[in-house]
Amino acid sequence: LAHDKDEVVGMIAIDSPDATVLVVSEKGYGKRTDIDDYRVTNRGGKGVKTINVTEKTGALVAIKNVTDADDLMIINKSGIVIRIVVAELRVMGRATQGVRLITLKGNDEIASVAKIEHEEEEELTEGDETTTDQTEENNNEENQDKTE
Repeated sequence: LAHDKDEVVGMIAIDSPDATVLVVSEKGYGKRTDIDDYRVTNRGGKGVKTINVTEKTGALVAIKNVTDADDLMIINKSGIVIRIVVAELRVMGRATQGVRLITLKGNDEIASVAKIEHEEEEELTEGDETTTDQTEENNNEENQDKTE
């Protein structure tokens, strides 16, 4: 590593032709880049720039290999968790700043980033009469039966 403060953020292995590289910075910026935008380096190389690090973006905190079938969970240091559908993030060039993934207040920073499988939300259909209130009533009745 070139400087004393440099550190390895992560490593990925691309096993799918439709996978992209996703990077997230400490101030909530991130982007997806095609793996074809990265050149192969030789031994002793200094690496390949993956994001334009500025005062606005902050340092890099996470790197993940993602596909459109993935979601991203981002947790900041104040405890707020958000879930982002990876398919909604556009693929960008390698040396760009990226887009804001999460708005942070004050000096807050990203604490952790995790890749998870995308789950479709179930929607109620017209014939489905079960509501949240009915489910709560059923649970209350079951709890009363157990106590009696």
